[in-house]
Amino acid sequence: MIRMEKGTHRDQVLKEVQALIASPSVYSGLKELAQAWLQAEGTADEAAATEKLVAELKADVQSIDTVLAFFDSPAGTKVFGAEQAAALTAQAKKVKAEGGQYCFCPACTAGKAVLDLLA
Repeated sequence: MIRMEKGTHRDQVLKEVQALIASPSVYSGLKELAQAWLQAEGTADEAAATEKLVAELKADVQSIDTVLAFFDSPAGTKVFGAEQAAALTAQAKKVKAEGGQYCFCPACTAGKAVLDLLA
């Protein structure tokens, strides 16, 4: 069971969960889990909501190699268009070259921060 005391750590988790919810790249199922976590915060349901959120984030936060392969694929071009897919591929290569291990989108960035704080 994950319990957080009031203060900086809790404040940081709340900030990152709110950033996750606000992210344009978050999918609806993860957004709903994050909102449920916020609603459960400070209640008897918080531990269960935390476990669900952490499990989903572990499944959803993508590695840089995974997104790089997608951006640089025909499927990535179909989703984003050739120009945007090329820009995303270049950004992913830069992130990887700088030692980044995870996707750089706002949802994955916030999600990874939440995992680092809770898992």
